[in-house]
Amino acid sequence: MQVLGLYCTPALCVFVILSWIAAKNTIWLNRDMPDSAHGAFFAIAAALAGSSAFQFALEFTSEFWDWEDERTSVAQLQLELELSEERRILEARRLTPSPVERQASYKERTPVEVERLRKESRHYRRVHLWMQWLLFVCSASVTAITAWYDPPQPGKGALIFLGFTITVITAATGYFKPRERAFNLQQTADSIEQHVTALDLGISPYAQTDSANLELFATTVENIRIEQRKREQQLDQPHQGQQEVV
Repeated sequence: MQVLGLYCTPALCVFVILSWIAAKNTIWLNRDMPDSAHGAFFAIAAALAGSSAFQFALEFTSEFWDWEDERTSVAQLQLELELSEERRILEARRLTPSPVERQASYKERTPVEVERLRKESRHYRRVHLWMQWLLFVCSASVTAITAWYDPPQPGKGALIFLGFTITVITAATGYFKPRERAFNLQQTADSIEQHVTALDLGISPYAQTDSANLELFATTVENIRIEQRKREQQLDQPHQGQQEVV
């Protein structure tokens, strides 16, 4: 955002000034330009100019950017980063817990994953419902306007807009498939939650020892997540590609 503002604000300021000149020479060529139009262009140009000056002052003022390593070379920083990464890996190997502890930690993180899947499912379900309602309203509006205006010349613009909207919504629904995505996410979340409940209650298939149950649980949940990713990939592919994958 900082880089975008640094480059775009001066360009917008120049564009406003050129628009000011163009408006004077085209719309108000043979008469005086209203003071309100002058004031609007001047206010916008002044605001953009002030914003540009402020951003440049912050960017090139050394007192504002007080870096602790400003005199360190990039090569030295890269070397320190690589050494820090090596130390992190060695420390992680030394403190790596046992498989049973990692599996227990994985089980504790599962509810967060279930909540994330449900949240994404609700998001796609809302998107699908909004698309369907908009499609219903536009389709009904086309019929109503066509029946109301005969000949349809006064409502021609509205019919063109509604037809364009219906085409875009239909294409977006068929391409992004929000309903299928919501169903897959909800199904995955329900399946993982079912296994979490079975593990907590100690019922089949988790009626063994704790270590065996945790290993089976981690394996099952990972397989469910892999199947979810495969279904997402199938939705992202064209129809012919989906048949080949299946």
